[in-house]
Amino acid sequence: MKKILLLSLFSVAFLQWSCTDQCTETRKYKRYTAVTVSLAEIRQGVRTETARDLINPGKIYAKGNYLLINELKEGLHVVDNSNPSSPKVVSFIKIPGNGDMAVRGNILYADSYSDLVAFDISNPLDVKEVGRQKEVFPTGQFDGAWWALNKTTGAINDQRADIVTETIKVNCEDGSSVFRGGVVFDAAFLNSAFAGSSANPSAQGQAGSMARFALYDKYLYTVSQSDMQLFDISVPQKPALSTKINLGWGIETIFPYRDKLFIGSTTGMFIYDNSNPEKPEQLSNFQHAMSCDPVAVTDNRAYVTLRSGTTCNRGLNQLDVVDITDLRSPRLLKSYPMQNPHGLGVDYPNVYICEGTHGLKTLNVSNDFDVKQLQHLTGMDAYDVIPLANKTLLMIGKDGLYQFDVSNPAALRQLSKIPVKRVEI
Repeated sequence: MKKILLLSLFSVAFLQWSCTDQCTETRKYKRYTAVTVSLAEIRQGVRTETARDLINPGKIYAKGNYLLINELKEGLHVVDNSNPSSPKVVSFIKIPGNGDMAVRGNILYADSYSDLVAFDISNPLDVKEVGRQKEVFPTGQFDGAWWALNKTTGAINDQRADIVTETIKVNCEDGSSVFRGGVVFDAAFLNSAFAGSSANPSAQGQAGSMARFALYDKYLYTVSQSDMQLFDISVPQKPALSTKINLGWGIETIFPYRDKLFIGSTTGMFIYDNSNPEKPEQLSNFQHAMSCDPVAVTDNRAYVTLRSGTTCNRGLNQLDVVDITDLRSPRLLKSYPMQNPHGLGVDYPNVYICEGTHGLKTLNVSNDFDVKQLQHLTGMDAYDVIPLANKTLLMIGKDGLYQFDVSNPAALRQLSKIPVKRVEI
């Protein structure tokens, strides 16, 4: 018997009264149906396809003149961004179960459910799988829905989301709506253009603050809900399992800065010394209330956004400015109220904060105790940002990829937008 979880999206007011004190109410739901997909089918599903529309974008990654945009659980859109005012989606790398990525040189590392896959992306129109570490990620989640590896059956137990419409009868005297499914799961691009320059084949790209993948030295670092797994990529095409470090529970993001790793969790920020890249050593743990928690760092300051939400329990909505001059004893300087902050990016003295459905904010943080808001753009759903060296800001959200000229941080100028294709429900 299939287990179905119904997550109410919205409801329509009572449409009809009856003499039996019953009201008819029509609702639309996102229904999660348990499905099983074999590992063999998943692994055979990797291929390069023609460009497609953005429908459900996730994380972004910048590399040279090109961008990668994750399509949740489906793969990666490849975008030629040589002209930020006119970006062009040139292809789609189909990677079933994909959510994260990192690029060094011509090699792309991406998750495919339980596997880590290495791709040669020298030619974006013909991306080739060159290496794979199988069954290294036991669980994961996409947009609130968990998946799990079943080694016994050689399959992934996943959930498929469908939109359904249902008309039900409710008690007219009961003013409360019926909530279905109260379960929320917690817990020249050709050749060397993508790589940056043939003279610097080891050049790597730039991720946003929501990333779970990070590169440093000859290692790829990946974080799950509870662990940090290292992969030796000294032979780039053949990532090899290395050290695994238990971090507890509620791990969300990883942000590498110089020879340190800053790891965001639902309860705090972990700081690791990475001077020995094979064996990161924990220096401290800055704790806060239970809340979703990405982090960005510059010099001796860390900026942490805390957000309430369905997977964040009693979370706050604020920006914490943390003094990390002494990495073994990080110190909160001041907290600033926010609306619902998600990802953030630092281009000191400015910090760009994604406020979800509340849009994008620019803050001047030159004075730790008097952070000033310079601009607040609304009418967009902001998830994460990447400030680029050329004064271009990338912003991904539920409604598409935006690019802004941030030469004047108090008056961002939109350069372009790749919109999401609306799916009627």
